[in-house]
Amino acid sequence: MYKTLLISHSLIRQLVLIFLVIVIIKTFVGFSSRKTFSKLDNTLGMTLFSLTHTQLLLGLLLYFVSPFVQFGSGTMKDASLRYWTVEHVVIMLAAVGLITAARITSKKMTDDTAKHKRMFIFNAIALVLILVGIAMSKRGFLLSHG
Repeated sequence: MYKTLLISHSLIRQLVLIFLVIVIIKTFVGFSSRKTFSKLDNTLGMTLFSLTHTQLLLGLLLYFVSPFVQFGSGTMKDASLRYWTVEHVVIMLAAVGLITAARITSKKMTDDTAKHKRMFIFNAIALVLILVGIAMSKRGFLLSHG
């Protein structure tokens, strides 16, 4: 079960990163050119939101079966155990929170330029967090399975 979850989590990560970059580029162009927030913009945002939450669910399942997540007196002293038990989950939850906030708050906005800008800023910060979190894992950015 652990290996299957880990592979799924790694594969979905690639899709999240791809859609995150697409949404960031599209929303940057949207707010800098004052374009209408189109149906495609909405669909891309919803797809990113859905993939991110699928990734979150897989990550939470993985968290509870991972041999790298340990709660003990030595967890905080061991860099690897601390990363997987605390740091990874905190960084990624922050990124998911930003992606979620981008989607939910922008839907309530009426100004298209403001929607694009909100989506751009929140998702760009989320991307930075995700990339930092992946780099901290020392597993690489591509399909690393442990």
